[in-house]
Amino acid sequence: LVIGAERGTQVRSPYHGRVVYADWLPGLGLLLVLDHGGGYMSLYGNNEQLYRRVGDRVAPGDVLSAVGDAAGVGKPGLYLEIRKARQALDPATWLMRR
Repeated sequence: LVIGAERGTQVRSPYHGRVVYADWLPGLGLLLVLDHGGGYMSLYGNNEQLYRRVGDRVAPGDVLSAVGDAAGVGKPGLYLEIRKARQALDPATWLMRR
């Protein structure tokens, strides 16, 4: 899912987790991956800046990164992916939870 947002918009953690990847990945640009436990992971791509490093623990609402350009879209936006083990899940269900 690519979520349109202004460049520099803060990306916040939806849930407790630990950063397991925070670096450049071809096709997704600056990518941050959170391990939420129980096989759940969330991925945040197309960032212009990362504020967390591998090993950092985060809580809901903690700032992770800043939105950059969405690859192939031609405007700013955040790439969001939710996974359980190897299966991709619909991120809309996570975005609706509070």
